[in-house]
Amino acid sequence: MLSNLDYTMFQWINHLAVSERVINPLMVLLAEKAEYLFMAGILFYWFFQKAKNRRMVVEACFSACLALGINVLIGMFFYRDRPFVSHHVHWLIHHARNASFPSDHATAAFVIAASIWIWRKRDGWIWLLLAAGISLSRVWTGVHYPLDVIGGMVIGVGSAFLVHFLFARFTIFHKLGEFVIGLYDRAENIVLRRS
Repeated sequence: MLSNLDYTMFQWINHLAVSERVINPLMVLLAEKAEYLFMAGILFYWFFQKAKNRRMVVEACFSACLALGINVLIGMFFYRDRPFVSHHVHWLIHHARNASFPSDHATAAFVIAASIWIWRKRDGWIWLLLAAGISLSRVWTGVHYPLDVIGGMVIGVGSAFLVHFLFARFTIFHKLGEFVIGLYDRAENIVLRRS
């Protein structure tokens, strides 16, 4: 029942690549390149308004490691073909015939977006909207089912909140974050003194 609904939703979204083809370039851009905005965003927050933002970035990085690690574990026990392997689809971007569930793109986008939202609500809504756009684009372009990106969203958001809870509640995690920031600060000071 759920798989039938998932495929029905996939067909409806993926068919938009034909009925709304004027939007295809945007969807391809989101599906293939928008992840670089998240990388740039992380770097921006790290280097500007240092103290609060650096704690946020450290949490985001730990959250991303946890979330993508969960994806790897899921992939070891559960395999789902991508839509273009099993069905006729409107396939807009090239992709390897590897596991479809959960979506790494959706996971990575939502774990970063949720980490930002926890610390900076106003900015966070923008990043969450971009993460949703990436997730939609992965279905639109034919490389994921809706449940793949929903699964990625749940794993990403859940990981962000879990890591934030651990860093806020347990001293050892807080000290680990401060250690990472301090390590970078010392390295930065050494480089600046030598330049």
